[in-house]
Amino acid sequence: MIKERRLLMGMPITVEILDPGVTDSAIEMVFDYFAAIDRRFSPYRSDSELSQLNRGEIDVETSSDDMRLILQLSEQTRRETGGYFDIRDARHDNRLDPSGIVKGWAIQQAAARLQAAGLQSFYVDAGGDVQVSGLNRGRPWRIGIRNPFNHAAHVKVLEIVDRGVATSGTAVRGQHIYDPFRPGAPLLDVASLTVIGPNIYEADRFATAAFAMGRPGIHFIESIPGLEGYQIDAGGRATYTSGFAAYVSRTVEGAVPR
Repeated sequence: MIKERRLLMGMPITVEILDPGVTDSAIEMVFDYFAAIDRRFSPYRSDSELSQLNRGEIDVETSSDDMRLILQLSEQTRRETGGYFDIRDARHDNRLDPSGIVKGWAIQQAAARLQAAGLQSFYVDAGGDVQVSGLNRGRPWRIGIRNPFNHAAHVKVLEIVDRGVATSGTAVRGQHIYDPFRPGAPLLDVASLTVIGPNIYEADRFATAAFAMGRPGIHFIESIPGLEGYQIDAGGRATYTSGFAAYVSRTVEGAVPR
């Protein structure tokens, strides 16, 4: 077993691998990958490829394969969410910021690299969005949903195998997701929205879009096959999809990797 946590891409990233015989090289492979993603897609680094694209120093046609793929996936997600997922920031001259899709995609890609190396039992957690693979010592991985009004408490604990869990909300990063149809207007009616998906890429991109929709977001999640969700509104009331309960543990103690 090996476990390590580092700060990359402006957030804590934790990797735990349980496979017998695993070495530090597997952990280094994951963190090296996330460092490369940060160098390419960070909207805060002046030397990133994304910043160069936003400044007009390069164009889409001459950008990297990964950049073109992310822009393609972002447009696909914009269409699939009726425009609620939009990487063009209307508050800042339509600057591109694909952070809402890059994180989940990068976690999924990191997990795929571990699986390609023959590893089967692990999790990758980046800023609270998690991809799990296999079992945790013979049992499902236990993932806590943090109380958005009390960070020391979990409102639910999920038991997950080979799936992704993503949460969008304002409790940790403040108001960073906006309704693209009302640029600059804060989202005040939902505190957090957690989505369980077949992988973290699907969970993360749809969690971001559904949160931007406000209260109707949980119904949007319900409409997508393969997704389940748990929404907490600003008043502390929970609403969840029809299949969500199947993933809920009866106890809240011992949740990982929170």
